[in-house]
Amino acid sequence: MLDFQKRRIQLGLFVVGLLVLSLTAEKCRELVGEEAASKSGKFTILNCFDMSSGTVACSVKESVKLYVYTIRSSHVESVRRRAIEIALAEAVSGGLSAPAAAKQAEQAGAKAAKLATRKAKRIVGPIISSGWDFFEAIYLGGTLTEGFLRGTGTLVGTYVGGFLGEERLGRVGFLVGSHLGSWVGGRIGLMVYDVVNGVSFAFQLYPAEEGGAAAEAADGGGGDQEYSTPEETAESSDGWGFL
Repeated sequence: MLDFQKRRIQLGLFVVGLLVLSLTAEKCRELVGEEAASKSGKFTILNCFDMSSGTVACSVKESVKLYVYTIRSSHVESVRRRAIEIALAEAVSGGLSAPAAAKQAEQAGAKAAKLATRKAKRIVGPIISSGWDFFEAIYLGGTLTEGFLRGTGTLVGTYVGGFLGEERLGRVGFLVGSHLGSWVGGRIGLMVYDVVNGVSFAFQLYPAEEGGAAAEAADGGGGDQEYSTPEETAESSDGWGFL
């Protein structure tokens, strides 16, 4: 019960933080203007249903991601089943009872699956997703920083989403969690880019305004003062000497 409440609190804090980040990013985009804001964020999930180039792009992208995620998931499942079969055969030949042999085989399968997930094949899907989003941001006119932050967000989101999904729903949870985590992570990366861009723009803008105001104050309105020419100064001195 306590663990469930803790997870609810963590989820609530994550949602609140995501909303705050989203609002902050929106204000920063308004501050820097459309030209300096993130470019790839304009391509949303709604573009996937335009029955045109957006639908084609989304279909290809998600198909590639699903394919590589399925490869990883199938590999782990295959290793787990093979380990169960071997352990079950060894347990039965060793004279263990059926329930004990099944329990031992299940433990061996879980251990083999855990080891398999640590291999290099685990990172193929997240890396491909991350690289895809990086080049997509560059293609849509974004900067290298935008591409890097979006790709990093996608990489982390895919890992976290896949891990949490697999922990709760197994193979199906991994596929769903990886896709959802990839999308959320990429969007968070874009929002972080807009916030960083807005803060940098503000630091460049306000010191310039303060410097201009300081220079104007130093002048003291001296531009309106009248200065005498040397001839006027001489005449003024002669006049006062005559008096």
